[in-house]
Amino acid sequence: MSRLSESMKHELSQIQPSSILKFNQEISTIPDIVKLTLGEPDFNTPDHVKQAAIQSIENNESHYTDSRGTAGLRQAAADFLKNKYDLNYDPESQILVTTGATEGIFSSLTAILNPGDSVIIPTPIFPQYIPVSILNGAKPIFVDTSDNGFVLSPEKLQAAIEANRDTVKAVVLNFPSNPTGVTYSREDLEKLAAVLKQYDIFVLSDEIYSELTYGETHVSMGSILPEQTVLLNGVSKSHAMTGWRIGLICGPVDVIAEIAKVHQFAITSATANAQAAAEEAFKNGPDDGVAMRKIYQQRRDLLLAGLQKAGFECASPKGAFYLFAKIPANLNQDSVAFCYELAKEAKVAVIPGASFGPGGEGYVRLSYAASTEDLEKAVARIQAFAQAH
Repeated sequence: MSRLSESMKHELSQIQPSSILKFNQEISTIPDIVKLTLGEPDFNTPDHVKQAAIQSIENNESHYTDSRGTAGLRQAAADFLKNKYDLNYDPESQILVTTGATEGIFSSLTAILNPGDSVIIPTPIFPQYIPVSILNGAKPIFVDTSDNGFVLSPEKLQAAIEANRDTVKAVVLNFPSNPTGVTYSREDLEKLAAVLKQYDIFVLSDEIYSELTYGETHVSMGSILPEQTVLLNGVSKSHAMTGWRIGLICGPVDVIAEIAKVHQFAITSATANAQAAAEEAFKNGPDDGVAMRKIYQQRRDLLLAGLQKAGFECASPKGAFYLFAKIPANLNQDSVAFCYELAKEAKVAVIPGASFGPGGEGYVRLSYAASTEDLEKAVARIQAFAQAH
């Protein structure tokens, strides 16, 4: 290691590259492997959305846009959020267009956190929030929810805040959840809000899977506690647009103004034609996700039944496109070792639960954003693997 690299940002030594991407890359070389690893829709972007991007290119819309996002996209997003979730955000001052929800996480936490702050992170959870907090000199406070159906209870939230009262700056919520598929009801959110109102802390509410809920309508924390909530959303999951990289940050006027400074110096602005596509998605395809959701639900039921037959117990998945399954007691309880065994012997790739923080060990995450054929093949292989062991 050179002296130059040793002098770089100290916090980088505390984080590692994504274990999810690392595992996915390593097992990808196995012939005939069925991959239920990454959280990416296997549907194509709707044709009318693609045509809007093509038209934007043909119109030579190839220049910088307003750093906050085009006026048309912010208005379409505001209308979409209002009609879907009864959210009231002024497109001029309360909505920021980002390069995906991941940039939204980075810009929001970078604007919110000071060195020495702490962030309450219920786990298991999508791990992105952890390294970003650490890079900003903050300490993640993990709250293991595995004994409560993977839902953060108001009692656990209050205990975590009180134990870190001098440093806590924010709490992260992600629902429907990656990796568990669990979501929060209005009653759940109101109970959490009753606790949060007692403190001057931010709620970073990542609701990127809001259009993928099964059997109940999504309720946003932004409608329950608007004065403290920084809402993240976008078109990646709702419209199968992961590669277009368009997300949203919404929140109080003064908060968004500060986050916009980080965003502006990080990326200048999102891609012009991708914003045109997202505007079309929100404006003329608000229900594009409905057909996808029906298929996801069928796949969920297929995978859930197959896993249960193989001896796996699963959290109740009410949204997103993941199952978080408990490894049967007679199999290797080290989730990383188990996943390598499953990949090599059964040729099925799933993600180790340990990748998602405390409470994840002993579990695996399976994505059912895959074809029915692949899911049926995976189920048969997993059942044979479990039976052989």
